[in-house]
Parts: sequence; structure tokens; C-alpha cells
Amino acid sequence: MTERLLPVPDGLSGERVDVGLTRLLGLSRTKAAALVDAGHVLQDGQRLIKSDRLVSGATLQVDPDALEPRETSAEIPQLVPGMRILHDDDDIVVVDKPVGVAAHGSPGWNGPTVVGGLAAAGYRISTSGAAERTGIVHRLDVGTSGVMAVAKSERAYTSLKRQFKERTVDKIYHAVVQGQMDPLRGTIDAPIDRHPSHDYRFAVVAGGKASVTHYETLEAFTHGSLLEVHLETGRTHQIRVHVSAMRHPCVGDLTYGADPTLARKVGLERQWLHAVSLGFEHPTSGDRIVVTSVYPDDLRASLARLRDGA
Repeated sequence: MTERLLPVPDGLSGERVDVGLTRLLGLSRTKAAALVDAGHVLQDGQRLIKSDRLVSGATLQVDPDALEPRETSAEIPQLVPGMRILHDDDDIVVVDKPVGVAAHGSPGWNGPTVVGGLAAAGYRISTSGAAERTGIVHRLDVGTSGVMAVAKSERAYTSLKRQFKERTVDKIYHAVVQGQMDPLRGTIDAPIDRHPSHDYRFAVVAGGKASVTHYETLEAFTHGSLLEVHLETGRTHQIRVHVSAMRHPCVGDLTYGADPTLARKVGLERQWLHAVSLGFEHPTSGDRIVVTSVYPDDLRASLARLRDGA
């Protein structure tokens, strides 16, 4: 299998290799260190030890077989600490997804998942969809927390997928970005596709998929702004890519150019991005359902530090 190539972003320059792998691949620190110790990670062709430092612009080579991709598409049940149920009925379960949890299993990801957490808690979900993501109608990044809906019935899966496709689902996020947006409210309409040279990133690319993000500044600080963001489309990393393209990346989002010094000052180890609300039509009753989530502790604490002038 071809080795996975990961360009080292500027924001991780000088970090220990095991720390950088944790940030880039979403691995546990223990797993990342084990990969390095076993010789499965090279930097510009050179074998590393876990205390070696990353170099901006260098290329990490990771042996994909060592990432232990699942041999079966079946999700392994695993209770997820901190994952709360916000809404539950015969058709739909809506969870408050914590940071560090993937929507579903995938090669290279050995951490907790929403699908596995629901299975471990005794939930039966829809069997519709690709084998590795049954019941999943939309996703949040591992580093993004908040409201996420999962279909329990086949009817719900069909209905929700249609609603997402027709853009009738209201998806509202709060994001803290570096600096102040100009204008303070507006729309970012810019196509997104995979980054032409960084295979783990996305970018604004001519000829990419149409992507539309509406934003409004709720609060401005010395070094950042709290935005309310409404997604018209739902591309992978859409908010992160769009605000970065405006030169105002999410605070803590080192993958998309955030200042690591500011992230350290506010005590943030991931992007400041939270799915606060999801509104959709119930597939059976037709009623409009709106589910909301409050900020988790890490985002709340970092926001307080920004308000205090950090």
C-alpha cells in the first residue's frame, strides 16, 4: 500500500513528532509514539524518534498498514464519555458530540466514534448508507464538537438525506476566528475541493464544489471574533477553509494557518468551532425539530480568556 504523505504545516514547526501526529491524524499520544518507535514514520526519508522535532515544509511518511485499518466495516461498540443524548425517538437520535470523537470508523482511526458509542449504549440505528457509516446523514470533524443527528429508521435516513441534499436543514455553528472579519457580516461563496498538494487538507479551488457560508459577528475582542455561521452547503472542513481563505482562521486550527502562540495563550488544543443548533423536519410527524448544544468547557474557558484580552 502507498505510504501516506503529510506535509508539515507551519503551525506544527518545532513540535515533537508524536504531538504532531496526534494533531494531524487524530491518534492518541500513545499510539503516535508507538508508530514512531516502531519506525513507521519518516521525515523527509529519515527515521525519527518520538522526541524529534517537526520541520515546517518537510514531508512525513506514514506506513498505512501500521495505522491498523479495520478488517471489517462493522463498527466496534465503545462507550463514549461525555457524549450526551439531546433528542431521541423512534426515528432519530441527536447527540452532543464531544471533541476527539469521529462520526464513524475509518482506516487509521482507532479512537471513539458516534456510531460505536450509540451501539455500546444499546441504540439500534438505520442500516442504510455505506457499510462503514450506516445511519450517518451528516458528519462533524473529529476536532469539532456539537449537535449531530443519526437516523434510527430507514424512513428517517431517506428523509434526512433528502433534506440535507435540498438544503432545508438549518445548520448553525459558532466559531471564534483570529482578528475581525471585514465586513462584520456577509457571505463567503467560494468553491472547495481537496488541496492540490496537501492530501489531508481542503482549499478554495477553482472548479471545486460550490460552497456557501453565511456569517455574522456576534462579539469582537482584541485578538479574535465570535461568529455565528449558517451553512448553506456542507463541504468537508467548509467553515475552516472559508475563514482561513479570508485570513481569519479559527483560533487553534493549526492545520489551516492559526497562530500556535495564541492557541497556547487561550489554552486551546483544537479549532474553536462548535455546532450549536440543528433544525430539520421530523420524518414522521412533519414537525420542525430544533436541537441545540451549549459550549463545552474548553471552548468556554478559551472564550473567557479572549474576552479578558488574551
